[in-house]
Amino acid sequence: MEARPDWDEYFMRIAYLAASRSTCLRRKVGAVIVKDKHVIATGYNGPPSGLAHCEVTGCIREDLGINSGERHELCRGLHAEQNAIIQAAVHGVSVKDSVIYVTNHPCVVCSKMIINAGIKEIIYSEGYPDDLAKLILIESDIKVRQYALKDKYFEKFTRV
Repeated sequence: MEARPDWDEYFMRIAYLAASRSTCLRRKVGAVIVKDKHVIATGYNGPPSGLAHCEVTGCIREDLGINSGERHELCRGLHAEQNAIIQAAVHGVSVKDSVIYVTNHPCVVCSKMIINAGIKEIIYSEGYPDDLAKLILIESDIKVRQYALKDKYFEKFTRV
């Protein structure tokens, strides 16, 4: 019988499940915003609603050889954290004092949004090459910690 997952594992697995909806060609990322041990919003990376997915249009960043963590403005998609915060806003749900579980460490743009949204803690599984994001989060009051899943099923979502 499989052991019952703790809360971090439970919510991180949900974040990875959200990531499975992504159509990004480079990295599938999922996010779950949790308040009082209840999911209040989810998100995954991809283009705005109703627009063509990257698997149809191709990847501008890949075509230009742009490294991860650089030139975020040249991506047609939104990040998972952005989509989760937007989903909560669309449904009138406050994210203040919540926790966000993310499959990858947030970029600098998402870090700034998380700070201003009043999210109090970031729990992430995999790293992301954005040193400015790390510096900004150190300067903030947000608790940041890594929780890496040890599950082969989720390895397919990390970039090779």
